Amino acid sequence: MGLVADARRVAAEFAYTADNVNKGVKEFIRQMDEGLQVTGKSMSQIPTYVTSVPNGTEKGVYLAVDLGGTNFRVCSIKLNGDTTFSLTQSKVAIPRDLMVAETSKELFSFLAKQVESFLKTHHNDHFEEHHQRRQHGEEINNEHFFQLGFTFSFPVNQIGINKGHLIRWTKGFDIADAIGKDVCSLLQSEIDALHLPVKVAALVNDTVGTLMARSYTSPGKTGTLLGAIFGTGTNGAYVEKLDKVTKLKKMEDGEDYDASTGNMVINTEWGSFDNEMSVLPDTPYDRALDKESNNPGIQMFEKRVSGMFLGEVLRRAMLSMIENGKTELFKDESSGTNDVHSICMIADDSPLYKQWGVDTSFLSIAHEDQSAGHHITRQALNRDLGVDAASSEDAQAIKILVEAIGKRSARLSAVAIGAVIISTGNLTLTAGDGLDDNEKQILEEEVVDIGVDGSLVEYYPGFEDYIREALREIEGIGEKGEKRIRIGIAKDGSGVGAALIALVAGGRE
Repeated sequence: MGLVADARRVAAEFAYTADNVNKGVKEFIRQMDEGLQVTGKSMSQIPTYVTSVPNGTEKGVYLAVDLGGTNFRVCSIKLNGDTTFSLTQSKVAIPRDLMVAETSKELFSFLAKQVESFLKTHHNDHFEEHHQRRQHGEEINNEHFFQLGFTFSFPVNQIGINKGHLIRWTKGFDIADAIGKDVCSLLQSEIDALHLPVKVAALVNDTVGTLMARSYTSPGKTGTLLGAIFGTGTNGAYVEKLDKVTKLKKMEDGEDYDASTGNMVINTEWGSFDNEMSVLPDTPYDRALDKESNNPGIQMFEKRVSGMFLGEVLRRAMLSMIENGKTELFKDESSGTNDVHSICMIADDSPLYKQWGVDTSFLSIAHEDQSAGHHITRQALNRDLGVDAASSEDAQAIKILVEAIGKRSARLSAVAIGAVIISTGNLTLTAGDGLDDNEKQILEEEVVDIGVDGSLVEYYPGFEDYIREALREIEGIGEKGEKRIRIGIAKDGSGVGAALIALVAGGRE
């Protein structure tokens, strides 16, 4: 068997058929429904207490802050009321000693001082006016305060639109006395200590922010149904009918919310879909990756979809071929069998031999490569993976593997998107009924709008095309339904999205 045939044999292990897609959608919907009824299931289905999405006509100036890791970002967003906005921001590194401070007060005091500095720089008139009101003992009303959305990218138990208790720290933070405390309250206390005209109106998940940002900026009148991240990680947040979120009634510590819209945005946390592995595809490479990960048996959907893991899946598939004595990947009997008239060599310290050694950007390069003899892929093999003098056949074999892994990721992504669309009933035809296919035009109110963000969906070659191909294969969507699905990039969920959630939250008062 030749090298290309060997590569196709390995690539076939990543095949995800139309039947697989439909089985995946049915199970995804079942786990969605289960998560809406009971806490502690694979699909968390977390109520966000956000009960409406914007339509692009909203106006005003709102603040957003983002503590997502080692940096802290402060933004002010001016919504122009015509789906456009302007944004001013500043960013500062979190000092290492504050990441492991003795008390949470030290960290949150630092954060509040960054908000104060931002206001003095970018909104000094408002800041000084508030200061004068306080000095003269004048009445200060809610409209004098900036509403702020707080993107806090650490595990929290959210029990209200601006209330969430820290479960644990990640990303190098370790401040013991913050565990179990309401992070919005911690920030508000330090803002109040500085007498700033700011109210922490909303605790924000960046995926929910993606949904809100897309709904504000999307063309047409249709509100966005789903915000989804397909990047380093993957997650989705969507608009659900309130009466389906039955576990809300059982949550004793849950806050009040505006029930008048009949809706609530749900943060699915779908990276953990099917941790039980009842329908997800599985290969020896997936199993080895999971076993040696820092969270075996968890986030099984994410480990097959997201950019963090695709490079590692490819690395393990390549290694299986390299270590198989019967395959010819990167092996030359003589220079005469290699089209560069040399012998292919793998460096002893090649990233191929190191866990997480292959970045997903390599897949994008190889997938897109249309150069003669796959010259660009061979350059990347040399530069990034320490493989010298790879032949065009070697590069072709790698491209076959890459395409199979990338395509499977996109088709799994379609399972999540399709399941949300079907579960929420958003493809029920209305205005076009009674017309034949030639007469039908897709009316704006029939469009299902999806906002997406992340490096895979934005930059990986053909990713959306693969998603759409799978959507057409889903029972209940098909070719007609797929044409009604509008997928658009939504940027900066932690900035403009957070500001929009603050707007929604502030409107409740």
